[in-house]
Amino acid sequence: MSTRPHLRVGACYDFRNPPGSPLTWPQLYGAVLDQISWLDELGYDLVWFTEHHFVDDGYLPSWIPVAGAVAGRTRHIRISSDITLMPFQEPLRLAEDLAVLDNISHGRMEIGVGMGYAVHEFHGFNIPRPQRVSRTEEGVEVLKRAFTGERFSYSGKRFTYNDVRVTPTPVQQGGPPIWMAAMGKPGAERAARLGLNLLPQGAADQVLEPWREATRSAGVDPLSRRVGIIRPWLVTDDRDRDWPPIRAAERYKAGIYADWLTDSGDNVTLQLTGGADPIPQTWVVGDEDKVFNDMCEFIDAHGITDVVTWGCPPGFHPEQMNDSFERFANGVLPRLRERY
Repeated sequence: MSTRPHLRVGACYDFRNPPGSPLTWPQLYGAVLDQISWLDELGYDLVWFTEHHFVDDGYLPSWIPVAGAVAGRTRHIRISSDITLMPFQEPLRLAEDLAVLDNISHGRMEIGVGMGYAVHEFHGFNIPRPQRVSRTEEGVEVLKRAFTGERFSYSGKRFTYNDVRVTPTPVQQGGPPIWMAAMGKPGAERAARLGLNLLPQGAADQVLEPWREATRSAGVDPLSRRVGIIRPWLVTDDRDRDWPPIRAAERYKAGIYADWLTDSGDNVTLQLTGGADPIPQTWVVGDEDKVFNDMCEFIDAHGITDVVTWGCPPGFHPEQMNDSFERFANGVLPRLRERY
């Protein structure tokens, strides 16, 4: 039986800058990079970036250059995406970018991938939405082959490459670890079949259990894989004062996501919004003891190995979250590491 991987904790950023924000986009990017450098010094393990396209508030469309900036300013924190939308990527070029970043960061790169759902993005890139599964699966296969450092050819429905070898070779053996997002059983089984870590975005019985079962069926102990999720927290002694602004930011985010999910028309994505309160209720808010206890309960219940909070809610200056980050680093993180 495998030993569960040690817990890793970090922050996720989307760089959304809605109307009324006190920051210009250059100011926001600079402030977030400053904060990530500080989180590296505080001992956080991870920074994730999420991706969407053609959004008026500047939602991060390209995380690779940001990862390069982070790699050059940090020494320990691992860098990944939750998620890279694979249907819009040229996978061989993406493999080259990640190989270079893995060398710049001395082996700290990872990548989370998904197939996307937002209709406006497929329309904007002029990519037929029914191709999203094949583009994602082929993209992952190309990444895996490219990361070996060996010469290869590939011929698929969407991509063809002839006698290529990606250099420089990634620092990490086998290349940056690959994760896959899943909203339902088909996505969970796909992640298991491809041998990937999991970014679950649905109910446990629809995503976690099918992924674990399919992983076991492939002859792999699911405990040897990682399961990562965004489960944000706010360490505070005054919930009434500090929670409402974040709740308003979450309400703003949730409204946009709900529109995208509804427009998608997918059975799985509609299940995530149908009949449910669209305001995320996943934030853990309270003092150090409250956050520690709630996080432990969540980690134990779902077998989580990697968990991140939102680093900067839309409309915030990153510094507004610094007190929570510091209190978590001093009063919660050491206890989590001792337990996990």
